[in-house]
Amino acid sequence: MSHIYFDHNATTPLDERVLAAMLPYLKDQHGNASSRHEFGTVARKAVDDAREQVAALVGVQPVQVIFTGGGTEANNLFIKGAAGYLKPAQVAVSAIEHPCVAKPAQELVRQGWTLRKLAVTRQGTIDLADVDAALATNTGIVSVMLANNETGVIQDVAAVGERARRAKAVMHTDAVQALGKMAVDFNALNVSAMTISAHKIYGPKGAGALVVDKRLELRPLLSGGGHERGLRSGTENVPAIVGFGAACALAAGRMSDLNKQLQALRERLERGLTGMGAVIFGAAAPRVPNTSYFALQGIDGEALVIELDKVGYAVAAGAACSSTSSEPSATLLAMGVAPAVARGAVRFSLGAGNTAEQVDGFLTALAAVAQRLRRMTAVAV
Repeated sequence: MSHIYFDHNATTPLDERVLAAMLPYLKDQHGNASSRHEFGTVARKAVDDAREQVAALVGVQPVQVIFTGGGTEANNLFIKGAAGYLKPAQVAVSAIEHPCVAKPAQELVRQGWTLRKLAVTRQGTIDLADVDAALATNTGIVSVMLANNETGVIQDVAAVGERARRAKAVMHTDAVQALGKMAVDFNALNVSAMTISAHKIYGPKGAGALVVDKRLELRPLLSGGGHERGLRSGTENVPAIVGFGAACALAAGRMSDLNKQLQALRERLERGLTGMGAVIFGAAAPRVPNTSYFALQGIDGEALVIELDKVGYAVAAGAACSSTSSEPSATLLAMGVAPAVARGAVRFSLGAGNTAEQVDGFLTALAAVAQRLRRMTAVAV
């Protein structure tokens, strides 16, 4: 039985064209980009070309792109790196941040910082009144994600960034889930730093970037040979960086058509979900076009994911990074969703290879699995 993949927010399949761009640097062109000979020169040019491709997708100069080993490293580089040059103050992050922002922010408390979690509305959008209240206190760092990894809800980062600027706080956004699904213009977001990643846009795992304002001072996490303007020492992962660049170039060319396709598929899905009585979280808020986060009354999300996998459909119970936890989604709890409802949450995230027939097949399977689980629950009671 072949599985149908509906978990693109966890990771996307590597595009064949990206793989083709990477292959020479996995085989014959194996030079170190810091070496002075011909092999090194070829590798350096490949890294420089990829940096230009990444920069072009988000509207910055190539020098503003600092390559990292992924989104988690980039988020840590910003939070810890910015704190390294600031006096301890308040660090304010949204209550729905990915753990790779929330946890390093929490770690700053041991260095004398105060952590403030910014509230969100019941639809999962940032509460700007709470942002104003938070910024009334001396704040050094602010981080608000651009699109939520669970609900897909898009945040008004530009409005938060403008407020942070007036308060003289350094502003960052994690745009990992937004890249490739909506236009992402670094300068329009009013931020000093932004995190992006390759494997969410049909590129390879192990490649990310922190896009920075050239005036931003960051203390590096890794000290060594001074790679990436001294901010990320270590021999560059040339094949992955090349793949990141290729994925960005592809995203720029197909984003509009792909997003229309994904939006139509999600509407088809959600018509079916609504007919089953599902709760769709964040449905009234702006969302990236590929994501639907829902729950069926009285059905445990983890159980639903397992049973759907048995019949050939790959979805997620919340974020991939927390898939081993039985606790209800922190994002949904922050939105005011009751824990009993939050435990039923399932994330469905579409990608370029999905079709209307696959969505219809999923809805049929979901109805059958839900009915079976309800019967089992009734017997157990």
